[in-house]
Amino acid sequence: MEKIRTRFAPSPTGLMHIGNLRTALYAYLFAKGNDGEFILRIEDTDRERIVENASKTVYDTLDIAGLQYDEGPNVGGPFGPYIQSQRREIYAKYARILIESGDAYYCFCTKERLETLTDKSGNRRYDKHCLNLTKREIEENLAANIPHVIRQNVPTDGVSTFNDLVFGDITVENRELHDNILIKSDGYPTYNFANVIDDHLMRISHVIRGMEYLNSTHNYNLLYRALNWEIPYYLHLPHILKDKHHKLSKRYGDANFEDFLKKGFLPEAIINYIALLGWSPKNDREKFTLTELIDVFDIDGIAKSAAIFDEAKLRWLNGQYIQEMSTEKFGKLAEVYYGGLPDGIDRDLLNRLLQPRISVFSDIPEKISFVTTFYGYDVSLLQNTKLRTTYEMVRAILPEVIKLSTDIGEWSNEALFEAYNSLTKVFDVNRKQLLWIVRIALTGQISTPCGATEACVILGRTESVGRLKYSLQRCLDNS
Repeated sequence: MEKIRTRFAPSPTGLMHIGNLRTALYAYLFAKGNDGEFILRIEDTDRERIVENASKTVYDTLDIAGLQYDEGPNVGGPFGPYIQSQRREIYAKYARILIESGDAYYCFCTKERLETLTDKSGNRRYDKHCLNLTKREIEENLAANIPHVIRQNVPTDGVSTFNDLVFGDITVENRELHDNILIKSDGYPTYNFANVIDDHLMRISHVIRGMEYLNSTHNYNLLYRALNWEIPYYLHLPHILKDKHHKLSKRYGDANFEDFLKKGFLPEAIINYIALLGWSPKNDREKFTLTELIDVFDIDGIAKSAAIFDEAKLRWLNGQYIQEMSTEKFGKLAEVYYGGLPDGIDRDLLNRLLQPRISVFSDIPEKISFVTTFYGYDVSLLQNTKLRTTYEMVRAILPEVIKLSTDIGEWSNEALFEAYNSLTKVFDVNRKQLLWIVRIALTGQISTPCGATEACVILGRTESVGRLKYSLQRCLDNS
């Protein structure tokens, strides 16, 4: 068997959609798992949709995701250029060959005429009008610079069949196919034409792409046959859905790789998760490194049915990666989310407290908000029905807690815990009651990533005593 070569061919039209990244991932895994080569090609022939610097976004995204390509625009290779807008002469050459063989033809129809053409079902369909032009008429139109396109001449009888490695044999009657445009009026090829030419010239053995191209593949195969080229293997991937009724798309939000990076997800967790969107390993395992995915990925595990993107599942998986990383790595990644913290805050303690308690790094600002936001909190939180804490308890206990906090020599979690715990017998309360009162009096929040004494260490003695006095005064004002 010839060397397996797969490609990822995105259009530079913005950020990297999760569905596109999954296509790149599967193409990468299939190639690398079979000692093959993975190629990047930029399909920029739709000039109106191009977004500035979007090609760089593609390069950066694949780099962050760890999908290193063997050939591509910015790394070179033997079959370049790898940017379609730089290959226009190549497409023009093969368009002329197809015209000469009768498998393509010039079309000079105006936009107004095209808009009047529909089939029996009301769908717009070209009627092969320009296929009947004489050679002289064509030459005169070309000489007069009349705007034109080049169309594929699809047979109107017979059937076309191909085998997809996921969906099996796909058959269609040729009369259902359209005479696709191959070269547009601006001289640029359409995707329908350029991908066939490039896949052949770049020796792509397996075409892996979304199932939205499944029905169009019959047209592509007619082009391969017209040019006497070998048809590649096809592998079309099921859709990724936002829910049971909608595809994951920009209009519903959070459809792009960068969206999830900004929300604090790890690249390796995202890649791990999207690998499972439409593919299942032979066991129930869910966590894989990229290297492990290369070893276990096989096309037999690709499903025909659509996959539903479950952000809660991604959060869980991301949390697994966070909990397993080193404390040093966690601290480096968390630092960007610590912005605005006062000087002197014990970051090492925060790291130890937060690492087992977050699923994504963007959880951090809310969890540490008590450090910078406190005064004016709802003092009724000190009264907990389940724990049976009351304002009377608070007014009795806090003065002694303030005194201990002011006088204690060692300001550490252990020393403070022992000192505060000694008050349970003095006031005939249990430890949960006392520490609830102290923690709320220090943080003003029901949920924090730390206990009462850990909050003291994070805030420092001066701030802690100041907050305890503030909370006591608020309780006294409510008497």
